[in-house]
Amino acid sequence: MAGKLEGKTIAFLAAEGVEQVELTDPWKAVEQAGGAPELVSLEAGQVQAFNHLDKADTFAVDHTAADADASRYDGLVLPGGVANPDFLRGDEDAVAFVRAFFEQAKPVAAICHAPWTLIEAGVVRGRTLTSFPSLATDLRNAGATWVDEEVHVDAGLVTSRNPGDLPAFCAKLVEELCEGKHEQQRQSAGATA
Repeated sequence: MAGKLEGKTIAFLAAEGVEQVELTDPWKAVEQAGGAPELVSLEAGQVQAFNHLDKADTFAVDHTAADADASRYDGLVLPGGVANPDFLRGDEDAVAFVRAFFEQAKPVAAICHAPWTLIEAGVVRGRTLTSFPSLATDLRNAGATWVDEEVHVDAGLVTSRNPGDLPAFCAKLVEELCEGKHEQQRQSAGATA
């Protein structure tokens, strides 16, 4: 896997309450493949991660969603946790940042509860995703097809259900990041080339 992402910068969008292992494992996978991960959040400073409902480590924020420019990144990773995507989907800058990756046809990977942010960005209609099972109805109501799979790839959109799926999730997100742009991403955002 080493060197596959050489020269690529990958945004990780996370807020308070991010599930730590869903941030750190994909981050390591990107680094091990030669990529440069950067943490984008709602505010400057630190993000408090959690191990389920217990406080874990904090992580330094590289950029805020208000200041981050999706065009300088090659892809986006959305870690889960229950609180994290709920905070993100309530922030206009974060939602616009996510939507921009779809408008630019770039790969996006979302795990666990992270598809809540994708729903808010309006990019799941007509797509097939997996997620933490409690999001199935939300995804269906937003026009997506929900599947119960370890990892599902839909033309540049990688999704998984929970931390137990991380090995498969990390492998597929690196693969999709290596492939680069996928036109169906742009189509799901309602954008044209």
